[in-house]
Amino acid sequence: MNPPIRAMAPRHYLDPEVFQREREAVFYKTWQFAAHASQVASPGDYYCFSLAGQNLFLLRGPDGKMRCFYNVCQHRAHEMLEGSGNRRVLVCPYHAWTYDLGGRLMKAPGDRRVVGFQRKDICLAQVQVEDLLGFLFVNLDPAAAPMEAWYPGLRDALARFVPGIDDLKPMEVRRQNEACNWKVSVENYSECYHCERVHTAFASGVIDPESYDISVNGGYCLRHTSVAANLERMSYSIDVSANETAGQYSSWFLWPAFSFQVYPGNLLNSYRWQAEAVDRVAIERGWYSKNGVESEEIARLAQQDMDTTVAEDVRLVESVQRGLKSRGYRPAPLIVDPAGGVRSEHSIAALYGWWEAAMDGRIGPA
Repeated sequence: MNPPIRAMAPRHYLDPEVFQREREAVFYKTWQFAAHASQVASPGDYYCFSLAGQNLFLLRGPDGKMRCFYNVCQHRAHEMLEGSGNRRVLVCPYHAWTYDLGGRLMKAPGDRRVVGFQRKDICLAQVQVEDLLGFLFVNLDPAAAPMEAWYPGLRDALARFVPGIDDLKPMEVRRQNEACNWKVSVENYSECYHCERVHTAFASGVIDPESYDISVNGGYCLRHTSVAANLERMSYSIDVSANETAGQYSSWFLWPAFSFQVYPGNLLNSYRWQAEAVDRVAIERGWYSKNGVESEEIARLAQQDMDTTVAEDVRLVESVQRGLKSRGYRPAPLIVDPAGGVRSEHSIAALYGWWEAAMDGRIGPA
């Protein structure tokens, strides 16, 4: 008989050296959410963002193709762009080296006086980018497999649960800082063992705990599923006859740091975890509506979520981070039920396995 799986050692959450290794082993080799396609909709549109200490920007080319570049000039490392906007060409603010929208050097002041200078050999460094139903993801590993290999079936499943997803745009994004290691926050999200005790509004007004389950949905995805709570207790109105999935809850956690979450009524929201330090993570909570138009119902649900589930989780994860420093803590076995269910931590065991393999250099689809 195999011994039970125990919670990970505290040093994995507390050691700054482990955190620095994670950047290389995990965040620079996995698919990370960057922006919604509507934020870079027209040729020349750009959007700057950061990923685990690396500054990058998305750019829509004149050919309509989406590209992603490291935000650094190849001359003497000045950043190329700030914020968001639209450009016909890319001009470095330092010495005016100019690149086209495909990242190729067009001119550098004085370069014709330099023997052997070859403009054609100089390009901005590019990064893999994929458009998943309007959500743009990047991977800093040039050899990384496409998202379909990492998260099989995700595109079709998500489109089925959100029939109008092609028309959605960000309505609002809310940011929450948490004083904990990113894995503490991800693990908290990835089990519902605590939901009935802590998340009363979620457990009674969104999902039905007895039907709640989490499965390893192929690849590096955890799939959360549940039917809606009793309609009389729902915290907002829904039409369960609208389509085959309107009365269900579903979430797809894409390891390591993003989740699509579909509330009953086909309401889409998202989580993005940004690991900022060994003991600090920022959560970006996105809410989406048709064409990004303000919805009083979605705004009310977003506020309820911040006031209840998010606030409750902040207290939990920050307490865990403090507890990990206790000399009295001895990691105990996880509650892993072979049958799954809401009171099982099999999903946490999956997270441990993915993390351990990545830190050992074994990452990506087989």
